Amino acid sequence: MKYLIASDIHGSAFYCKKLLDAFKEEGADKLVLLGDVLYHGPRNPLPEGYSPKETATMLNEMKDKILCVRGNCDSAVDQMVLEFPILADYAILDMGKNIIFLTHGDKYDPNNPPLLSDGDVLINGHFHTVVCGKKENFFYFNPGSISLPKDGTRGYLIYENKRFVYKTIDGETKFEFNLE
Repeated sequence: MKYLIASDIHGSAFYCKKLLDAFKEEGADKLVLLGDVLYHGPRNPLPEGYSPKETATMLNEMKDKILCVRGNCDSAVDQMVLEFPILADYAILDMGKNIIFLTHGDKYDPNNPPLLSDGDVLINGHFHTVVCGKKENFFYFNPGSISLPKDGTRGYLIYENKRFVYKTIDGETKFEFNLE
């Protein structure tokens, strides 16, 4: 199974469309969203192409391919317009011996991780910066923000067969990381 993992769309129809184009181009099976889907939040500027309704419409057309966790800007009102669940704090992907723990990052992050075993993976968004590496006994990734990056990089993670690849929204590979 091939996963495309992204975070922090913040209602940008412009970048949501680019993300969905990348999803199709990559031939991914599932789109994993790490929260902050529709609302930009009171501390953030409006992202380019801000249109929560249009963003919801585009995502609803793919509802059977989306796995989403709740971000700190997501609410029950957002769930009313989205046709896929967004209100769980985390999701877990089974890799066999290990797990991938997916969360937004406002509750669990590398400085406050969930209970993880050696070789497990923590992936979160929230901080709007791209990170890849190992922390203590687990691997850690953050795909940054697709619409409001603090480091200027808009991109996503691809996960397939214990291999992570980070690409910019334009498809340029920035790093590759094998878990084996």
